[in-house]
Amino acid sequence: MKFELKNSYNQPITLSNHTQIELHVKREDAIHQFVSGNKYRKLKYNLEEAKRLNQRTLLTFGGAFSNHIAATAVAGRNLGFKTIGVIRGEELFNQVESNPTLRFAKQCGMQFKFETRKIYKQKSSKQYLNKLKDEFGDFYLIPEGGTNAFAIKGCEEILTEIDKSFDFICCSVGTGGTISGLINCSKPSQQVLGFPALKGDFLKQDISKFVNQSNWELISDYDFGGYAKINKELISFINEFKTEYKISLDPVYTGKMMYGIFNLLENNYFPKGAKILAIHTGGLQGIEGMNAVLRKKNLPKIE
Repeated sequence: MKFELKNSYNQPITLSNHTQIELHVKREDAIHQFVSGNKYRKLKYNLEEAKRLNQRTLLTFGGAFSNHIAATAVAGRNLGFKTIGVIRGEELFNQVESNPTLRFAKQCGMQFKFETRKIYKQKSSKQYLNKLKDEFGDFYLIPEGGTNAFAIKGCEEILTEIDKSFDFICCSVGTGGTISGLINCSKPSQQVLGFPALKGDFLKQDISKFVNQSNWELISDYDFGGYAKINKELISFINEFKTEYKISLDPVYTGKMMYGIFNLLENNYFPKGAKILAIHTGGLQGIEGMNAVLRKKNLPKIE
């Protein structure tokens, strides 16, 4: 990518109640304001491949507050690609201006196609993709969430030499691409822990298709009811974490992961002397949209 990017870094977290355990946060969110964290990693080689194939249009999929949609729109604008977002939920057609993620993507030049949830489920079928090509012409396809072989190649670059001393690598899990890359670039002696943000057992099977090691586990106790589900307890944790450590967490992914890590610490899951690295996968653009939802539910806002 040929626009301004910054390096990620590891930020230590002081654990006053667990002084014999080290916890660091890998600040992948610092890479770029919008194309941050795993979204940068997933797009990097996909965009290189699109250029190699002389494709000028990117088409991808996402929901109302998708980090991937926002990141693709920005990256496409900055690198000269036309972008098309197929959006889950036909009711969003009239909500673009009131939806911060879609409004931002539109400002970046993204064209939308809104589909019913029933039709959206066909997003991977050859017949549906051919219909999209009939409508929009030829395009470079990036799957929902960005996960494919090129995305995993990018995510394999998250861990560096300085991370080899960690015993546990933790990350949130959506489509499984990020954790797959982390597993592939981890040492066999390291344990990679994934914290799914949505319900379902399909993730294990999806991840297994891409990985070459068995040193991983999914911890499914912290999804808070499913994708984008949230409650007062999680909101309080996210806000207190920001006050204490000066790190913003998004409520869909990293907030749930970090809540899970702290809960596991309280339950003595990690052995004494353990060194833990938590991957901050970005996604902070989604906070504004989540706060709009929280206001309607009379819940506290995320600071």
